[in-house]
Amino acid sequence: MRQRQKLAPALLRWYDSHRRDLPWRAPPGARVDPYAVWLSEIMLQQTTVATVKGYFERFLTRWPTVEALAAAPLEEALAAWAGLGYYARARNLHACAGAVARDHGGRFPSTEAALLALPGVGPYTAAAVAAIAFDQPCAAVDGNVERVVTRLYAIGTPARRAKPLIREKVEAMMPAARAGDFAQALMDLGATVCTPRAPGCGACPWSADCAARAAGTQEAYPVKEKKAEKPKRRGGIFILERGEETLLSRRPEKGLFGGMSAFPSTPFTRDVAPDEQLAFAPCAADWRALPEPVSHVFTHFALTATVFTARTKSPKAPGANCRWASRANLDREGLPTLMRKAALLAGLI
Repeated sequence: MRQRQKLAPALLRWYDSHRRDLPWRAPPGARVDPYAVWLSEIMLQQTTVATVKGYFERFLTRWPTVEALAAAPLEEALAAWAGLGYYARARNLHACAGAVARDHGGRFPSTEAALLALPGVGPYTAAAVAAIAFDQPCAAVDGNVERVVTRLYAIGTPARRAKPLIREKVEAMMPAARAGDFAQALMDLGATVCTPRAPGCGACPWSADCAARAAGTQEAYPVKEKKAEKPKRRGGIFILERGEETLLSRRPEKGLFGGMSAFPSTPFTRDVAPDEQLAFAPCAADWRALPEPVSHVFTHFALTATVFTARTKSPKAPGANCRWASRANLDREGLPTLMRKAALLAGLI
C-alpha cells in the first residue's frame, strides 16, 4: 500500500480528468452553492443520480434559494417531491430550510457539527455538505465510498458494522487541501469505476494498491449481511368519482405519505384482509374491485393493494380531510407513487 500522502493525489488527478458533470456541481474553480449541495444530498439518499437530476432542476427553478423554499407551503414542497419516495425526507427538507432561513440568516452553517443539528441532516449529509460546500476535511461515507474502501483494504466485516473503520480509513487518506474534491472523487470512483459488478479495475487510480484486486475478490466486497424478507401486507385503495372529479384525502402529517394528497385507503400499518377492506371505504357506494391489484415495496414492508372504484352524485366530499379534485389536474396533485399506480390502473391519468 502506498503511503497515505500518495493515495489522495492519485485520486484527485483521476478526478480532474474524469469528474462527472452533475447539475448541482460547480465547474472547476467556481464557487459552490451550499444550498444546491444540501438539496442534492437530501434527494440522493436512497435514490439514483438519474432520477434526481430532473427533480433537482425543477426544485431549484421553483425555489432558487433556501429562503424561497422555507417560505413555500409544505403542501407544495410535498407535491413537487412526489415520486422520489421516502417522503419523510421532503418534510425534513422543508423543516431544514425553515431552520436555516430562521436561525442562520439563510446561510448554511459550515461545520459538520452545526450541520448535524439541522432537521433531517444525518452524519453522512453533514459530512458531505461540510466537505463539498465548505472544503472542510470531513469523511463523507456513502454506499459508493463504502464499496471503494472495503475493496481497497479488503475489509471483511459487513459494511453496516464496519462504518467506523471505513470512516477512519477515509480520514487517514484525507488531503490537506481540496477536501471537497476528494469527497466527490471517492463518490465518482465508486459510481463509475469501482461498481458493484464488473468493476473497471484497469481504469482505477488505486488499482495497484487494492487488496481485493490483488486477491481477485473485488466483487466479494463489501460483505453483506443477509437481509430479512420484508413483511407482506394487503390493503385497499378507494377511487370515488363524481362527474369529472375524484375524491382525494389529505394524509396525517405523521406516518406514511405524511401531509400528502392521496386516495382514501385502508391503513397500511398492518395487513388488512380482503374481506375487511370495504369497511374502510370513505362512504357507502357500489364499490367494484379492479381485476388486478397494485403492488409497491416500502422500506419496511411490501404492499399489495386492491383498487376499488365507485361513482357518486353527492356534492359533499365525505370526510373532514377529503376534497373533490379535477381529474384533469391529477398529474399536478403530486400523488405518491403508490397512488399514481392506482390512478393509472383505474384509467384516471
